[in-house]
Amino acid sequence: MIYKVFYQENPLEVPVRENTKSLYIEAASEREVRFALKDRNYNVEFVQLLEGNHLTYEQANENFIVEKQ
Repeated sequence: MIYKVFYQENPLEVPVRENTKSLYIEAASEREVRFALKDRNYNVEFVQLLEGNHLTYEQANENFIVEKQ
């Protein structure tokens, strides 16, 4: 399954929408996604499962690069 992760790079700052970044990662569950990202020291705001039309829409984005665990 492919997940979209919204995060802030600096966990010590207050989250600001304009500074929110996203990445795509392939994992079996949200728990695996969070475990894979724990070493990066990100402030993970939201993990969203992509499927169906939403996944198709995201794949059309030029920044769509899926990270493998």
